[in-house]
Amino acid sequence: MIPGIHERTYTPHDPLAEALGRPVSPNEGLTEYTVVAHWPGLDYFSLDDEQRTWTSVQWAEHLEDPYLEHPFAASPDDDRRAILHLDVRLHPDDRELTGPEWAEAAHRLARAAGIEIPGKEHGCRWIAVHAQPGRLDLIANLIHLDGAWHAPPTDILRRLSDEARRIEQDLRLIPVRTGPTARLSIRPAPTASAQLAIVLTQLADEQVGPLATVRGLVEHSAHRIARQPGGAGNDAAHRLELIARRLHAIQQDLDSTAAQLVQPRVAAVPPAVRRTAHRSP
Repeated sequence: MIPGIHERTYTPHDPLAEALGRPVSPNEGLTEYTVVAHWPGLDYFSLDDEQRTWTSVQWAEHLEDPYLEHPFAASPDDDRRAILHLDVRLHPDDRELTGPEWAEAAHRLARAAGIEIPGKEHGCRWIAVHAQPGRLDLIANLIHLDGAWHAPPTDILRRLSDEARRIEQDLRLIPVRTGPTARLSIRPAPTASAQLAIVLTQLADEQVGPLATVRGLVEHSAHRIARQPGGAGNDAAHRLELIARRLHAIQQDLDSTAAQLVQPRVAAVPPAVRRTAHRSP
């Protein structure tokens, strides 16, 4: 289990999108299988009984609320980037944890990071997201409910690492190899290219992408028209089939473009220096 800390941001939308692996949406509800844990005070802020599932946009707005309630809250060095994003990743050969196990790990890591303090009623708002295999993301707002700024401990990476080792033992996970190769990383915020690649991949998705839905409707319409008696709709059916093919080609182009956006740039190789042999006089 390898923990990491990302650069702090002003809004939770990008960290939440990275945790989900797709953009936040006002239509996609996140169940308890995705948001596996949260700060204890959330029970007092829950929505009415008619809407038990929040969308990803509502979760982002919930984490963003302390900015609105305390517009002048800032760190001692006048930093307003209050969104803290942590994540842990399992060993590739580890088993997939159950929902309660992810929840237990989330609360333990939140306490290790100092964003959850047992008994403190006006602490940080935070949620834990498990949307990608073998990965757990914690997103928190460092502005307390009373307006105070929460300063993470200076040794937060070491504390996360120590707690991750204990979680590995308790849950019988594959331990991370110790030594110079096992180190914690400060993960940079996703670049604009990476964010755009996520959007393009979502558009090109063959299962749930919007273009796949449109192409399926076009193909279905073509088949229905072609089955009409008399053959009057053959031309229309043929045109719809061509439209479906063009949509499929667009999906492939979007997928290729997304792959190119996330490929690392290869530095240009400088031209070889021509060497001239010199003889001693």
